[in-house]
Amino acid sequence: MLKSGKAQLLAVSLLALTVPGLARAQDYPHADEPIGTVEQIYDGHLTPDLAVSTFRNIDRLFPVRVIEAGDNPSPLPEAPQDLPSMVSFEIDGKGYDLYDFLALDNVAGLIVLKDGEVVYETYQRGNRPETRWMSMSVAKSITSTLVGAAVQDGHIASLDDMVVDYVPSLKGSAYDGVSIHDILLMASGVQWNETYTDPQSDRRDLLRAQIAQQPGAAMKVMAALPRASEPGSAHTYSTGETQVLGEIVRGAVGKPLAEYLSEKIWKPYGMEADANWWLDSPDGVEIGGSGLSATLRDFARFGQFFLEGGEIDGNRVLPEGWTEEAGRPQTLSDGTEIDYGLMWWPGWTEASIADKAFAAIGIEGQNIYINPTQNVVIATHMAQPKPEGKEPIDPMVFFDAVVAALE
Repeated sequence: MLKSGKAQLLAVSLLALTVPGLARAQDYPHADEPIGTVEQIYDGHLTPDLAVSTFRNIDRLFPVRVIEAGDNPSPLPEAPQDLPSMVSFEIDGKGYDLYDFLALDNVAGLIVLKDGEVVYETYQRGNRPETRWMSMSVAKSITSTLVGAAVQDGHIASLDDMVVDYVPSLKGSAYDGVSIHDILLMASGVQWNETYTDPQSDRRDLLRAQIAQQPGAAMKVMAALPRASEPGSAHTYSTGETQVLGEIVRGAVGKPLAEYLSEKIWKPYGMEADANWWLDSPDGVEIGGSGLSATLRDFARFGQFFLEGGEIDGNRVLPEGWTEEAGRPQTLSDGTEIDYGLMWWPGWTEASIADKAFAAIGIEGQNIYINPTQNVVIATHMAQPKPEGKEPIDPMVFFDAVVAALE
């Protein structure tokens, strides 16, 4: 039975004493801060200070696997611009500036790269450059990127391959007959309710499986779901699809996602700090749709890697054209275009659509924005009070204003 409140927090605290990877790093500046529970995150029941301290300590909520950085971080050259005096925009006839965005959207970290150089960087709410922050669904875009790497490496022959070829535990379920490409579009046809704050939703069922920390529990949740439509015919946003995708990557490459991410991108691209990734059970499989915590600068580096087409030092990590395809609207089997890429979000404002901009987006304000036309990457860490619907300023509108100011 699911523990909640103090009982759950006590259970997780006891787990931290026994599971490698949960121990607090003594040199981490936020290691001794109080934290809430994962249920409080999804319920939106954290006070502002507790939300901040929880979001920068999510590796204390579940067992994690380390995404190791290398010994030679790549430099982020600085070319400072006075963005606070340059950025202004209107929403419904009201004027806003950079300070309004920082305050109203509860921004804990913001970094802007133009042509690979840092033009603006700020930390709020006690965050620092070495602060690791939760990704939430930004992790979905990273997991989908690992699929691209697995295709490039030959571990996955084709996106038309069947899910069950890599995840045998789903044979006989509604995922039988679903392709990897269907999963990337979140168009498996499998029924799903993503409502974060509804305790009876499929999303919360998956969260309960994660809290249980029993090997295979997440796939049991996914295998029990019924079919709602034919594979490839309907798009339904589903964190469960990304958990399936993580299992596909693990089955294809034969190693943990964190290890593969470190090997393919984190080390060779020169990330400056180790990151952490939640596991579904001790020494288990990474949570494909959330739970990756990293520094703001390393999230920005990931965006820059994607902006550069998935190459590192002339070596192709992702297939030719993968980054462009991942960020553009996709088409279902009946020809319907959806406002979703390969687990990335295409821009939805007039300016972002014109620039073919796209973003990795996580609830409560996490973003990696990529504008290939203007060569801009923006990463944010935020601590909004509810999973959704509490952004006074649409971040995409703010990103548009930043890009316009830098032109």
